[in-house]
Amino acid sequence: MPDETVPSPATAPDAPEPRASSRSLGALGCAGAALVGVLLLAGTLAWGSWASKDFPRVAPEEMANRALQRSQEAYTVLGFERTIPPGVEDIGVSTENTLGSDYCYDGGLLGLADETVDGAYSMGHRWALDHVPASQAVHGLRRLHRYLQDEGWKVTSYREGDQSRAWELFAQRDDGEERMSFTWYPDRAYFTGGAFGPCAYDPEWRNGDVGPAGDDQRPPAFGPARRD
Repeated sequence: MPDETVPSPATAPDAPEPRASSRSLGALGCAGAALVGVLLLAGTLAWGSWASKDFPRVAPEEMANRALQRSQEAYTVLGFERTIPPGVEDIGVSTENTLGSDYCYDGGLLGLADETVDGAYSMGHRWALDHVPASQAVHGLRRLHRYLQDEGWKVTSYREGDQSRAWELFAQRDDGEERMSFTWYPDRAYFTGGAFGPCAYDPEWRNGDVGPAGDDQRPPAFGPARRD
């Protein structure tokens, strides 16, 4: 009998086409999904970092006035009538009326540490009164609490204290870009307040400038707004 040639599986006419195992496809799919996830995360972080640096160009004088106006508005609602001179003699004890600036940061990227943004700054105004009795502080803080809510501020913390625990009120708006804080210490009859604005670029900032813009701002005498 003549030898018969047996077709190999590769050349057999009815042999099915080789297919990748479901395990291999699953591994490839997971790897692809992970890669897409990483790319999306990187894009999101990069966008967030870029967006965080999209600050308006505003002179420090204007941002300082904005913080002062916020403080003055709250001061008037609280019912205080004393005028506070510029400066501070003894922090935590004497009256205070100061302006300060701080750096702004880029939000970091892919886990890297935040970096300061050249030319960007934020302004804040701090004030304090001594010899503030409970009759004035308690009613004033409750009144200010209601007022801020009515004006669209988000009250992030409000605590009514006692003879030994401080009273506190913290509020913010525009996703936290503007903030205000108030504390009354009953044991010392000492009241503090502050208004802090959003970040902005100093239009006159130049490479090589030292310190945050606006750190040379000084406030005028501070007191309640005029009532017409």
